[in-house]
Amino acid sequence: MTIERSDLLEAWHAHLTQSRRRSPHTVRAYIATAARLLDRIGKTDWQGLARLGNADLRSQLAARRAEGIGNVSAARELSALKGFLAFSREQAGKGEATAPRLRGPRIKKGLPRPVTPDDALGIAETVKESAADDWIGARDRAVLLLLYGAGMRIAEALSLTGGDIPLADTLTVTGKGNKQRVVPILPIVRDGVADYAAQCPWPIKKDGPLFIGAKGGPLSQGMVQKAMARARRVLGLPATATPHALRHSFATHLLGAGADLRSLQELLGHASLGSTQIYTKVDAAALLETYRKAHPRERD
Repeated sequence: MTIERSDLLEAWHAHLTQSRRRSPHTVRAYIATAARLLDRIGKTDWQGLARLGNADLRSQLAARRAEGIGNVSAARELSALKGFLAFSREQAGKGEATAPRLRGPRIKKGLPRPVTPDDALGIAETVKESAADDWIGARDRAVLLLLYGAGMRIAEALSLTGGDIPLADTLTVTGKGNKQRVVPILPIVRDGVADYAAQCPWPIKKDGPLFIGAKGGPLSQGMVQKAMARARRVLGLPATATPHALRHSFATHLLGAGADLRSLQELLGHASLGSTQIYTKVDAAALLETYRKAHPRERD
């Protein structure tokens, strides 16, 4: 029996949000991928979806390739399609959720581009000084200090609540996949957050967002990104100096100072060590650059 397209997508949405606890961004992307597949194959039901295999995935990816998507987008699309078909097989009573086995395109991991420690702090101070209001400057500085000083993702920093202050020496952070980790909080970070909280004109409730927007609602990632973009232009830094680059810088500088990969993995909240190992390449690149600048023969 054919099932309405909206019902299929609603069930997939509920699975992603409730059972898999995917982030809102991932849910939107996975729903859009499933919708494109349903649009291509027409009316169907869970049984029909369960019968789809590698050939159908290749056909769907080929159509997306024709629209101009690259390797990274194609790999993400394939992951979403596999997840949707695995869920469909489970809904169709095919036993455990299993996905078609199809390899995605090879993705060359790009190297993060860290900023220097001086630039990281310079960005935070410039953001504070260039804001329209003192409290907004203190707020944006506090967020950026959490990214560089504690290695937090911007979404993690903005998910903090009034119940998290005053900050202690450590903070429990909930990251991707609802995975929790403990991060150390440096005095400069702790003081920066306290400075913002003291100046904020809006009430910071224990069960409400710690970082508040100019109109009293939750602070958005876009506002932090805009503040950093303005500071980047003032300091003459490249476009790669984004809020996420501060987290990359946190990791790179710790590794350069002697931190081991396992500890770094825990601090960053990476699910696998492979995600952390990319920073060894960054550190090697930094060492090579230092060598080139310092070695006498390189200056001849």
